[in-house]
Amino acid sequence: MGFYSAHPTASTAWRLAVLMGANARTYKFALAHALIEHASRGQTSATLRSIATSYTSAIVQHSLDGPQAPASLDLAPKDFLSLVKKFVEESPEAALPSEELVDAAARSMPGMVMQKFHNLRGGAETPDRFYSLRPSGPDAVVEFTPALMSIASSSEVHSLGSELTARWRIVEASFASGIGQSLMTQGLGVDRGLEHLLEKRRRRPVAGVGAAIVGFQYGRCLICWEPLTQSDSVAIDHVFPFSLMTSARTLLSPQLDLDAVWNLAPAHASCNGQKSNRPPTRVEIFRLGQRNEAIMLSPHPLRRTLELSLALGGYRAGEGSWHKFLASVL
Repeated sequence: MGFYSAHPTASTAWRLAVLMGANARTYKFALAHALIEHASRGQTSATLRSIATSYTSAIVQHSLDGPQAPASLDLAPKDFLSLVKKFVEESPEAALPSEELVDAAARSMPGMVMQKFHNLRGGAETPDRFYSLRPSGPDAVVEFTPALMSIASSSEVHSLGSELTARWRIVEASFASGIGQSLMTQGLGVDRGLEHLLEKRRRRPVAGVGAAIVGFQYGRCLICWEPLTQSDSVAIDHVFPFSLMTSARTLLSPQLDLDAVWNLAPAHASCNGQKSNRPPTRVEIFRLGQRNEAIMLSPHPLRRTLELSLALGGYRAGEGSWHKFLASVL
């Protein structure tokens, strides 16, 4: 967990869970949403039913826009997502989930998503835990840990919320029939305004560029390394300036796209303006390498997008591959 050891904070542990965990369904995102929603109000605990209501509402809203499990998955009639689908079909204009649906969530969450939220791939767990559940049964209470309370009251909470939404959208796109296969073969593209990640085949926006990748650089400006806050004006920087595409300097590969995810980094608009078209410093290249190595720890399709960029430069995914790639770009 080099990503955590380089910046050992509660928010980094949270990002491990949200950005780098394996996702067979979107339940972890819904639970993360419910936890932040309650803790950001200053609450140190909430009833399981209250958490289940927020959790269910979030899944219902997201299910209107995309699948919450792989399209190939055959869901049983009593599966929670089958119940969500039935509710949406019967009550498409409902502002709140039904009592029946919240009951189903409250029954399933303790033995399912709440047991797995802190789990990482390879049998590891997040360095910080964010809640405990006591006691069990209908009167269960979810107690929030100091780690959750610290991030919920921090200046990072807005960015963490945006990162969560972006990651959720990306995973939904990977679940969608046809689109998911396209993302696996072609990766994610970027629109001309550098605002959205795109599903290349249909040029369909998937998520915001900044929100999708800023968590992998700890919510910080890649240039000055200060936090990017809600009040900051943020720009997407070409770490290796786009002007190199038309300069006399030779790039690693003529197919190398400087408008791709590997070379784009959220930054303060003022820092980006001052940097202008200058090549990156060694420190900026190192930070970009660390950021890209962190993305390689996340599940598809962001990781696949970077694997394809590595291949254009003649590199294969592996420890330190991005630092080698970036050292040879020019």
